[in-house]
Amino acid sequence: MGYHVKEIQRGTYGELSKIKEEVDEALDAEEQNNPIIVLVELADIVGAIEGYLEKNFNGTIKMKDVFVMAKATRRAFESGDRTCRQNTPSTTSESEKP
Repeated sequence: MGYHVKEIQRGTYGELSKIKEEVDEALDAEEQNNPIIVLVELADIVGAIEGYLEKNFNGTIKMKDVFVMAKATRRAFESGDRTCRQNTPSTTSESEKP
């Protein structure tokens, strides 16, 4: 298992599954109260995002574009124009779900 105590499903570099893998690893490291590994996993998330952009956007969208959007999102949260969603139970019944 290495650094992680939970079993983590491996993703494929260049796909969203790899980003999810790295996020899952960061969450596991946080649960272990291991900030150094969290930082390693955050760096791995950046690398996984770069791989996704390279594979899916052929160089037309780069990390600098993602950072521009991230700054816009941060401004929206800080200004109050965008708020965090609350973790509330779904009002959709089981029969209505796809």
